[in-house]
Amino acid sequence: MPDYQRYLSDSRRQFLRTMGSLTIAIPFLPGCFSGEAEQTRIDVTLEELPGSLRRTPDIDSWLEVLEDGRVRIFSGKVELGQGIRNAVRQVAADELYMDLDRVEVVLAETGRTPNEGYTAGSGSIQNSAMAVRHAAAAAREQLLELAAAELQTTSDQLWLDNGNIKLRKGRKQLSFAEILKGRQLEGEVPLTLKLKPKNEYRYVGKAIPRADVKEVVRGAAQYIHDLDFPGMVHARVLRPKNYQSELLHFDEVAFNGEAEGMLKIVRNGNFLGVITAREYEVERAVQLLEKHTEWSRPAIFPKQGALSAHIKSIAEAPETVYGKEAVINPSSAELTLKANYFKPYTMHAALGPACAIAQYDGDILHVWSHSQGIYPMREGLAVMLGLELDKIHVISSPGSGAYGHTVADDAASDAAVMAMAYPGKHIRVRWSRADEHRWEPYGSAMLMELEAGVGADGKLSFWRANIWTDSHSTRPNKDAGTLLTARYLDPAIPMNGRGYLGGGHRNGDPYYDIPQMQVLAHYFDGPLRVSSLRSLGAYANIFAIESFMDELAEKTGQDAIAFRIKHLQDERALDVIQAVRDMIAGVDPAENEGLGFAFCRYKNNAAYCSMAAQVHVDPGSGTVKLLKCWVAVDVGEVINPDSMKNQVQGGIIQAAGWTLWEEVTFDEYEITSKDWVTYSTMRLMDTPDIEVRLIDRPEASVMGGGEVSVPPVAAAICNAIYNAGGRRVYRLPVRQQLLSSY
Repeated sequence: MPDYQRYLSDSRRQFLRTMGSLTIAIPFLPGCFSGEAEQTRIDVTLEELPGSLRRTPDIDSWLEVLEDGRVRIFSGKVELGQGIRNAVRQVAADELYMDLDRVEVVLAETGRTPNEGYTAGSGSIQNSAMAVRHAAAAAREQLLELAAAELQTTSDQLWLDNGNIKLRKGRKQLSFAEILKGRQLEGEVPLTLKLKPKNEYRYVGKAIPRADVKEVVRGAAQYIHDLDFPGMVHARVLRPKNYQSELLHFDEVAFNGEAEGMLKIVRNGNFLGVITAREYEVERAVQLLEKHTEWSRPAIFPKQGALSAHIKSIAEAPETVYGKEAVINPSSAELTLKANYFKPYTMHAALGPACAIAQYDGDILHVWSHSQGIYPMREGLAVMLGLELDKIHVISSPGSGAYGHTVADDAASDAAVMAMAYPGKHIRVRWSRADEHRWEPYGSAMLMELEAGVGADGKLSFWRANIWTDSHSTRPNKDAGTLLTARYLDPAIPMNGRGYLGGGHRNGDPYYDIPQMQVLAHYFDGPLRVSSLRSLGAYANIFAIESFMDELAEKTGQDAIAFRIKHLQDERALDVIQAVRDMIAGVDPAENEGLGFAFCRYKNNAAYCSMAAQVHVDPGSGTVKLLKCWVAVDVGEVINPDSMKNQVQGGIIQAAGWTLWEEVTFDEYEITSKDWVTYSTMRLMDTPDIEVRLIDRPEASVMGGGEVSVPPVAAAICNAIYNAGGRRVYRLPVRQQLLSSY
């Protein structure tokens, strides 16, 4: 069986496994009696509970009925601007036959919402929203049974109406609250239950506007930076410019002679911070700290221009991560080709620097954070501080979205240390832009060396990839060393593990029908701090693969898109490719303009995305202008098409910035890209027109779309650059390569 077939989804077997029985039960037909719409439900039997229900199957973990009959939904996911609160509310309202404004959603608070780990990996919809869908369905059926007993009838004689259950004959009705009488629903979500048919959804599949957008536009949104508490005080931490710097001397006497409004100096090992009553005072104090301290300054970084060679020199022996039994025989091909690709370290570059608030009340440590994983972060805080888990309460509060492991967790750990040292007060810690740029965990630099052969039939006969990569996730967990603060306390807590190495070869094996394929991973512990950044290694690997596919097509005299189609049998992959082909059918690039194409199935088992990009390349300066992008996406069932389009567009813009401009710079002693001048990102005037086409498959399984549009961006742009001016791009960012060529 060809390797691509292991990724085919929504076959009849998969459909039956995920949807269960296709028997339709019609327990009541109110339209026949009262003129109301039918309320049809489908019996389904699952092999296992979906998503996060497998960890937390209890109905009351996911929802509660309020005294006024409204329903409160609980999700352990974090709102990052992706609209998860809206999507969860849509799903719940549909299953409960309620208006949207009667459904409230609470996100991510320890001890209150389910522990759903991290908000990451494009998993919120399939894990959290689908858990809510099934929990809401189970709750609805339990409410019907309870109402039937109360009204002395059977559930098939009842009808749901916006938080009420009515007899379809007669006037009797009970609200959800009246049915429960102060209790809450009990039991676990069963494997066999009734779901609302998807063609009868009122909200799911509709572009329901996010309720918070108006507040965001007006500047009224309550981000964590906006939170205020009575008597709140302010703190800052002095960070050196080097990972291995040690605090050699602190002239506390001289500092106290100049500082104003000081409440407390907190020193613990190489951790040095200050607390003041007012924010201006703390900003001034941290500047004085720098003046009155002396730190060691070891040379720990390689030369920037020698990074590729350095990575190879420190890498471990390669591990075959795909195709261990593959027999690679280049002599069997009529044409063989090799190419090397490079991606530098890149930042999350959150527009708003990290912020956290903490208060220790003498018993419980309360923390407000924009972490993407409040439960795992709590584990790290507990180990770092020597507290029991139930003595730490973490509340998620929105911050600047950046999609990955930012320094939000580190700011929270700063605030926690300060709060334990100065109990009773709410303490707010804000990071500076320079500290955020220098200390955040970057997306790993990567090298990709590809070799492939094409046979007489014009098809690929073999493919071999060597990938050099660091870890792609060192997210906070019970390994307290994943929190930056813990590494500088006394005693220091180093990070024990290496994080998620598998992220480096994500999408490293092409989603194409290739007889012999092999992928080797060369892992290294790099000089810069790294962790999760949107799509992990898929961005770099698809850049290499899809650039190489274009070059292979050209060398064999084939159309670039037709060459890809020749190696695909997955109809859904072909559909997104054909969709983009149709979208650009009438586009005629002008002189010095080019069109480029790229395709990806994220993780090779999730959502599909194809993309075309149009660029203009100035022949004199080498400046690249991204003019327009066309993208087709298949995420299966679409919960909210407007939010999905927003996610797709946002992913393209973020990845386009990485492709064209972004690169972390450093010298021997420190990170030198410390602001928006030394680290260039995409500006508003640089953003292209983006046309998105969603291929909605309501009966298919739900797949996340938060990262699907990121991987194809670099290859689409770079292939367009080649078609505009004949220059292949092998090294990112584009700006550095092209400008140096002119």
